[in-house]
Amino acid sequence: MPTPRKALVSLEDTPFYHCISRCVRKAFLCGVDKHTGQSYEHRRDWVESRLLHLAEVFAIDICAFAVMSNHLHLVLRVDAELVKSWSDIEVVMQWQKLFKGDSLNHDFVKGQPLESYQQAIINKRVKEYRIRLMDISWFMRALNEPIARKANAEDKCKGRFWEGRFKSQALLDEAAVLACMAYVDLNPIRAKMADTPEHSDHTSIQLRIKSAIKGEQPTALLPFVGSEHQDMPKGLMFNAKDYLQLIDDTSRIQRHDKRGAISHSSEQLLYRLNIPAENWLKMTAEFTKIFKGAVGNTQELTTYCEHLERKRRQGAANCHRWLD
Repeated sequence: MPTPRKALVSLEDTPFYHCISRCVRKAFLCGVDKHTGQSYEHRRDWVESRLLHLAEVFAIDICAFAVMSNHLHLVLRVDAELVKSWSDIEVVMQWQKLFKGDSLNHDFVKGQPLESYQQAIINKRVKEYRIRLMDISWFMRALNEPIARKANAEDKCKGRFWEGRFKSQALLDEAAVLACMAYVDLNPIRAKMADTPEHSDHTSIQLRIKSAIKGEQPTALLPFVGSEHQDMPKGLMFNAKDYLQLIDDTSRIQRHDKRGAISHSSEQLLYRLNIPAENWLKMTAEFTKIFKGAVGNTQELTTYCEHLERKRRQGAANCHRWLD
């Protein structure tokens, strides 16, 4: 039996996770089907629009994403502190950005007086919504189900569109987060869907480059805050300029028709994270082949596994108590 998703997520170890959803049918999620000539490029807009909308609803930040022909890559950060800071009314309002809700929810949001039994129902719902709004499984469900319905309607067929379960990897340290983000951002170049990062449509790197040209960072993505948290309450512990330079350097090296080399600023970033250049190139080219599960240094992996084992045992104990 597959391990429950909640047993693979350990927020006490890391808020960062790499998620992959893949289609089950030969028909493409996006792109052009070489066998039929049918174009599904417009579906990239569906996925990206839905994804960026969900970032405004859930207490989950998007670090990186890439919409490929038959699968989707995401690097997500769970913001547990944000969802805890929301009032009960804010929690219900966030949830109703996705789901309509009933008259009781609407009365509660409007501040209408409630009977004691109604308040008890609302209290239970708020607790449930608060958990769901920081749950990666609910995030992926809210992303994949509407896309599947639209694609099935367009293809005039029924059945599964996505694999039964999305895959996820815990990213336990800065090096793992950086390598995974780069792997995701460089996916279109490795797949020869784009020549350069700035021409990689429907990716986080393209959004970051467009914003960087204006001297900004995209509001829809988790920002870079440098190596120290000062004025920013949360963010990626890298410099935006250094990251973009590193992606450009790596993309040139991965393309055989372009001359490329690791620049001095990229070398410094890799040195800070103790990543040899040759390891970096292999990691960003074959991340999911090299790392089948959680990614991090030995000590962090050990701690993470210990925490998961403890959760598994607690879950089994709770099950036994319930059965008794």
